[in-house]
Amino acid sequence: MSVTPTAGARLRSVGGGANRWVVLLVLCVSLLLVALDATVLHVAVPAVTEDLRPSGVELLWIVDAYPLVCAALLILFGTLGDRVGRRRVLLLGYGIFGAASAVAAFAPDPEILIGARALLGVGGAMIMPATLSILRAVFPDRRERATAIGIWTAVAAVGAATGPVLGGFLVENFWWGSVFLINIPLMALILPVGRWLLPESRGGADGPWDVLGALMAAAGVLGVVLGVKRLGVGSGPLDPAAMGPLLIGAALLALFVGRQKRRRHPLVDMRMFARAAFSTSVGCIVLAMLALVGLELIAVQYLQLILGLGPLETGLRLLPLTFAAMAAGATGSHTLNRLGPRRMVGWGFVLTAVAVLLLTVMGQHDRPWLLTGAFVLLGFGLQTTLFGAYESMLSEAPADQAGGAAAIGETSYQLGAGMGIALLGSVMNAAYSPAVASLSGVPASASSAAAHSLGEAYQVAERLGGPAGELLRSTARHSFVHGLHITLVVSAGLLLLGAVAALRLPRIMECGAAEKHPRPRQDEPVSVPATRGADVSGARTVGTAVPRAGAGVPAGRRPQVSGRPAPAEAAGSGRTAH
Repeated sequence: MSVTPTAGARLRSVGGGANRWVVLLVLCVSLLLVALDATVLHVAVPAVTEDLRPSGVELLWIVDAYPLVCAALLILFGTLGDRVGRRRVLLLGYGIFGAASAVAAFAPDPEILIGARALLGVGGAMIMPATLSILRAVFPDRRERATAIGIWTAVAAVGAATGPVLGGFLVENFWWGSVFLINIPLMALILPVGRWLLPESRGGADGPWDVLGALMAAAGVLGVVLGVKRLGVGSGPLDPAAMGPLLIGAALLALFVGRQKRRRHPLVDMRMFARAAFSTSVGCIVLAMLALVGLELIAVQYLQLILGLGPLETGLRLLPLTFAAMAAGATGSHTLNRLGPRRMVGWGFVLTAVAVLLLTVMGQHDRPWLLTGAFVLLGFGLQTTLFGAYESMLSEAPADQAGGAAAIGETSYQLGAGMGIALLGSVMNAAYSPAVASLSGVPASASSAAAHSLGEAYQVAERLGGPAGELLRSTARHSFVHGLHITLVVSAGLLLLGAVAALRLPRIMECGAAEKHPRPRQDEPVSVPATRGADVSGARTVGTAVPRAGAGVPAGRRPQVSGRPAPAEAAGSGRTAH
């Protein structure tokens, strides 16, 4: 991997490369905006509906266009950054994200808003893997990289959880388009700052970029995520609208994997998945998100429809989860050094499962202290799990494929989120619907409509009025809480399954070559021989590829250096960071 100087090189420390922390700050601001945009629109949906009058299908695409397009293009842009330069792709993503935000803010009709949201997804897909791969480049030392990843993941948690709070405030005080306008001044600032400060880096440039393979991966991920999302909104397992995209997407991904195995210069080296640390980390990310995102959606419904909280108050109730996640990210490097990847990820899953089971005590009445305590445990446990899994994944991946590895981590994150909504939403619906759908004393048509969701049950009960309406409302509330408890138990089971899967991770984190060899002088190329060792479990350690001379070294006034990567770095656990 090669790193080239930028105009901001004069700001970099000559010896220690202290400015890599400034680079981390720029990357974190980038991630914050992308994470905010994933959730900030949720509380603005009623205002968008009232203003633009979209159809049901259009409203679904307004919400889903961003995550669908972003998930589909992560591998394409992640691997493209490895070839043409990660900084170049990141800066282009900034420009697209800012322009799309301006279009979305003033969209006059649903079609333009859907197009703008899709363009936001393109920008987000360029930004997310690039931030991780640049982070991998500028922090070659694993212990420092773990600290940087802790900060990075904490910022991601802050962005996702702050989105509803910020969105609720803006919608209540301005208009729905203001949730997009906040991106424009920040992007206008970060684009020149990033161009000035961020170092350019790229992976191995051998062979042509596989355009067909990249398009196959994009179409395959789009099909799978679209199918999973449709299952999550009530489509049956035999519904062509869900199973068609799902099967086509799975077939394309299978063809993509076969193509990558045959190519001499693949986009993604599938041999990474043969490494237990890499494949297990990816699986843990999917399981963690599968358990969390569906729960988050149901929790928001509980706070608003059962406890009667408004959008802003709902967002504030979720803040303890955010602060706990920030604490877990800030202390993640220390925890990883003390516990090792296996125990860190495993106990993170267990702690999250305990928090989820604690939430089963919640009923139809508000218990703020219990809810706050459970959210604190949930945020800390989940962030601990994601930190350990991402760090393991990124450290296991070769340095010259950091963009592809980061894209795989982000894709697994998005896929897990979509699967969580589909699976836990189906469990919730199966537990909620029966008691409402066959309610004596209520017209059959009204009961059938009320069985779709608690919000719809409230609307039907209001139209009915009288004893029948009150009976329907009361029954729906009880059924929702019952379904919530069952869903929480299923989620806890998934989390405990993740704790078992984490047993395949290495026991300890070894930093190996990155610490055994001193940092090279600025103009001195270095080659670090491959080393292999054994962790305490006796498993052979497979490390990450060492960066080429200058790669990831705190960028300074350094001439462009290129060459072939050294065979391997003794990375111990081989975990990849996200």
